[in-house]
Amino acid sequence: MTDDTQQVSTFADLGVADDLAGALADTGITAPFPIQSLTIPDAMAGRDVCGQAQTGAGKTIAFGIPLVERTTRGEPSSPTALILVPTRELCLQVSAEVGHLAAARGLRLASIYGGAPMGPQIDQVRTSAIVVATPGRLIDMADRRHLSLRDVTTVVIDEADQMADMGFLPQVHAVMRLIEADHQTMLFSATLDGATGSLIRSYMEDPLRFEADAGDEVADHQEHRFLQIHYMDKARVVAAIASGVDRALVFVGTKRNADRVSRDLRDEGVDATAIHGDRRQ
Repeated sequence: MTDDTQQVSTFADLGVADDLAGALADTGITAPFPIQSLTIPDAMAGRDVCGQAQTGAGKTIAFGIPLVERTTRGEPSSPTALILVPTRELCLQVSAEVGHLAAARGLRLASIYGGAPMGPQIDQVRTSAIVVATPGRLIDMADRRHLSLRDVTTVVIDEADQMADMGFLPQVHAVMRLIEADHQTMLFSATLDGATGSLIRSYMEDPLRFEADAGDEVADHQEHRFLQIHYMDKARVVAAIASGVDRALVFVGTKRNADRVSRDLRDEGVDATAIHGDRRQ
């Protein structure tokens, strides 16, 4: 395990091409985070790489740059690069970040996840070299022969620890068995032991391991406050807090409470809605 957080000053110092560095600069990113400095050179060279870093440490760019750099256009419905993620939300987030890099190379990207109509996703895959997917929907589309993974030469398993915690490892194994070509594998996670270690042993060849301490780059700027108020005043106080920000999250213990609190906040003039398991995505 490498525990070296030496940082270079620019992406050019890491060997990143001007067009990709320019795409990052367009979004205000000009200096690499530690996990990016550590992993990008070896990943661009085609080595299997494991990166351990916390959420917010820049892992998406750490694998996004090497993946885009090494991706070529494939046949219709046969992508050459695959990024596996555990959730729909992460799929959309990773797609946005990697998609911006891919656009600099004229590469198309498809986002594949459950809880959404399959038709538009099938259309995306037909013209995309890169697929970002949750395992279940990807397997479903492969079983229906809407896409093939035979030409995939670069695989990323993102947030592998979350994959394990959410019970997706059997699906990840099933996806990996569908990949026929010789390929590079990159795995990024908050931890590299336990169930994550089984993926490393099964699908990675002599991987380089890097661990980055994000340090000040992911500093915690949150303030935690406890307010002791009467039960009857809760909605009014929360509404007052919400009125001072653009967006706010309110966590409750049950689905019924989520519906009740959202109604109470709307009565106080807050544009509020409930999110829980009984709601459609």
